[in-house]
Amino acid sequence: MSAVTGHIDDPRDLLGDPLPIRADLVEVVATLVEQRAGELTYMRRWLHARPERSRSEHETTAALRERLIVEGLDPHVLRSGTGLVCDVGEEGPLVALRADIDGLAMHDAKDVPYRSMNDGTCHACGHDVHTSVVLGAGLVLRDLIAAGRVAGRVRLVFEPAEEAMPGGALDVIADGWLEDVSGIFGVHCDPKLDAGRMGFRVGAITSASDAVHLQLQGPGGHTARPELTVNLTDEAARVVRELPGAVQSAIGERGEARLVFGMLACGSAPNVIPSEARMSGSLRTPSSEVWEALGTVLPHAIARVLDTDLRPEPDGHRGSRHDGLHWHLVHRQGVPPVLNDPRATQVMARAAAALEGVDALSGTPHSWGGDTFGWYLHQVPGCYARLGTHWPGRPQQLDLHRPTFDVDERAIPLAARVLALTAAAWLADLG
Repeated sequence: MSAVTGHIDDPRDLLGDPLPIRADLVEVVATLVEQRAGELTYMRRWLHARPERSRSEHETTAALRERLIVEGLDPHVLRSGTGLVCDVGEEGPLVALRADIDGLAMHDAKDVPYRSMNDGTCHACGHDVHTSVVLGAGLVLRDLIAAGRVAGRVRLVFEPAEEAMPGGALDVIADGWLEDVSGIFGVHCDPKLDAGRMGFRVGAITSASDAVHLQLQGPGGHTARPELTVNLTDEAARVVRELPGAVQSAIGERGEARLVFGMLACGSAPNVIPSEARMSGSLRTPSSEVWEALGTVLPHAIARVLDTDLRPEPDGHRGSRHDGLHWHLVHRQGVPPVLNDPRATQVMARAAAALEGVDALSGTPHSWGGDTFGWYLHQVPGCYARLGTHWPGRPQQLDLHRPTFDVDERAIPLAARVLALTAAAWLADLG
């Protein structure tokens, strides 16, 4: 199968050669998923009512493990204690399907029977949907492999702590579960798309996302005499205003970066110039090259903005100025960008078109948000697609990370069908 190269705006440009599978497999996959559609909806609602935060997904892990064991499979809980991986099939090339299982630390404001029973925690990012989708696709592929209709192996990855930084994908990788994987696929809910549609993009679909923590210190003083001290409030404001531009200027034509501060704490009284200021923010880029360079670019940019020296230290970077200004930077690398492989995106888009029709395909814009799926694509090819979850015709859009988030559950069997057929086609192409 030939692969596209470069950026693709119109997913119809991904179509062309037929999938390397028997023609009847499309109908078989659709039928097998439909037989499990009720169970998948039930699983999604069960999970939605019992969300667990990152690193605490014990009930979720236990429920998935039990369900897979009932199916005669052999799931393995990660050494970190939550999350699990399960292989389907015994020999041949290996493809992986990934879901994330953690919820968000927020209130569930919906009035539905499956509203969160765990106060202060909510599946407001669709991880309950992703988990049900991968479970359904995996069980269908188990049936297809057992019947000899698909040759190869499928690894189901139920990743913990996707909402944490740097995320549970590193636990999966550290435990060796990415070894021998030839490709990996997944979906993410997108309430901007109607249910029944999927969004595809070659290249960066999400951004690298790092955490930046900067502390400024000065002598302090009286607001009546700012000329006798370091006006730390003014210096902090300068950093917030000028540092994003300084970082972008240092990167130049290599790409784009976005530094945004979400927290600034400075002072406690109107007539006191503070002796400390703290600020935290996120630093994002869609470029792997720029992401790797940010650890050097950022401290140098701070030193230029504040006109200080620069001293690398084990816990970050420091700088100081002759008038008593000092700063300390902690830059924590979060996740790399999700860079969809052209060939993998082509296979997944063709699978979606074969099942749902060409009109189900949509282009999707690059997002400045981050996702731990980037860790997998940092090592193996794959595709991360957007799954439409909006009710067609409903005016209100129930957006991600909001306490009212919900989905049109018809998206669940659709995604299970597409992931199952994508894995079958990927394995057939390798075979």
